[in-house]
Amino acid sequence: QVKFVESGGGLVQPGGSLNLSCVAHGVFFDRYDWGWYRQAPGKQRELVARRNNGDLQTYADSVKGRFTISRDNAKNTVYLEMNNLKPEDSAVYRCNTAPVSGPWGQGTQVTVSG
Repeated sequence: QVKFVESGGGLVQPGGSLNLSCVAHGVFFDRYDWGWYRQAPGKQRELVARRNNGDLQTYADSVKGRFTISRDNAKNTVYLEMNNLKPEDSAVYRCNTAPVSGPWGQGTQVTVSG
């Protein structure tokens, strides 16, 4: 069964940091590019970071220089390091292949406030 399980979100003050993790189950992890997506209330889901199976990373302009995506193929896990967080980064964050090919997980809530 294909399932993605995200964790690591929380409440943080502006300027703070969080590290998100996503474990992918039931997929050949290393065959795919992986992405982190976010959706804030009333807004469309957006792809914020993408990484292929090498070193190629792409980021939304709004997070460049602040977010870093990485992956560990041995652990079927993709990570998102988020620094200098801003209130506009508040959203539910989910991982999926890039482009999307699997079911959406529950996601992890990131709230930047303070």
